[in-house]
Amino acid sequence: PAAVLGIGALVLPPLGSILLFWHINEVGAWLNSHGSLGVALYIAGFAFFAGVALLPTYSSAILGGWAFGFGVGLPAALAGFLGGSLIGYGVARPTSAERVNKLIDEKPQWKAVRDSLMGGSKTRALLIVTLLRLPPNSPFALTNLVLASVRTPLWIYLLGTLIGMTPRTALVLYIASQVQGKMAED
Repeated sequence: PAAVLGIGALVLPPLGSILLFWHINEVGAWLNSHGSLGVALYIAGFAFFAGVALLPTYSSAILGGWAFGFGVGLPAALAGFLGGSLIGYGVARPTSAERVNKLIDEKPQWKAVRDSLMGGSKTRALLIVTLLRLPPNSPFALTNLVLASVRTPLWIYLLGTLIGMTPRTALVLYIASQVQGKMAED
């Protein structure tokens, strides 16, 4: 299951983003026209599609800025990230953790890396999760799979995700809201 999930986590999100970007004006306008229900649907959709690796998080974040602007879009996107992280963790941990850890335990070098990264202090594990989530090119779904598979404690996983994803999400949302605003003026 880990290999199938890993391949899906790499292949499906870019395809989903093409479809979303093709329809971003219609989807964004529809979400915005539904007020707080639109925000709730956006959060639920973000969580589901990111959690099951059908959309990359950057495209979902762009949609949030496009549909709601920065002030509403940022907290909604972060809620979507946390929901997607929970879904990804909930799928990956029971399906992959046993097999992945067995493979890691068979390779002394891999075991040493895992144990030094996640077997130390809680602060160190939180820092590692945060740093893994910080880069804009970090594949969200694949990172969910890896972190859940190596049995990262859930609270460290969620807090590190929130801290690490906030700067890049804020930047993407801000840019998307500005582009959408300029397009609305024209």
